[in-house]
Amino acid sequence: EGRTTVRLECRETLVDVLEEVGLTPLPPYIKRPDGPEPADRERYQTVYATNPGAVAAPTAGLHMTTDLLDQLAARGVARTAITLHVGPGTFRPVTAELVEEHVMESERSEVSPETAEKVNRTREEGGRVIAVGTTTVRTLESAAADGGMVRTFSGRTDLFIRPPYAFKAVDCMLTNFHLPKSTLLMMISAFAGRDLIMKAYHEAVEAGYRFYSYGDCMLIL
Repeated sequence: EGRTTVRLECRETLVDVLEEVGLTPLPPYIKRPDGPEPADRERYQTVYATNPGAVAAPTAGLHMTTDLLDQLAARGVARTAITLHVGPGTFRPVTAELVEEHVMESERSEVSPETAEKVNRTREEGGRVIAVGTTTVRTLESAAADGGMVRTFSGRTDLFIRPPYAFKAVDCMLTNFHLPKSTLLMMISAFAGRDLIMKAYHEAVEAGYRFYSYGDCMLIL
């Protein structure tokens, strides 16, 4: 698939070198004659990004601003964070003849004890867990036991969420409009039902909504 492994040696810290000479990795459907722009370092990044390691932004999080997060907090909406280092496989379409034969690329993720405790307490008290983005959904579902209890988790996940998957830890989802034949579209179809998702996408097209990474989003309740 056009990938290789390269061993780099440098006198400085490799991360510092990459920060200086590297370019922001953008989705393959964003075409620019001169490649990524310096402004993409800020535009293609969430305001709460903390741990380096992903090669793509969790795009639903791009809708969150510091002001919006403050407004949510003022309304009593609690929040907590997980870590998932999004890999290049997030853009890979399903090419297998049978969906069951598609192999997900694993991604590193982490759910801290504090986050697990907050999520579990919220559900125990009758609240709803709203995941911002499919990356958050996959991480929480990977950390959830069959009964829905979210556990501390640190490792790799290759969880492939597709119909008729039964969600265990997530009650609502904020997500962008995704590429056709993608695993992300399959995930939200499993969450809300394919018919409803197709109806929503049809209305979004008719209304001129923007799709993909820099596009609009939907809140699935």
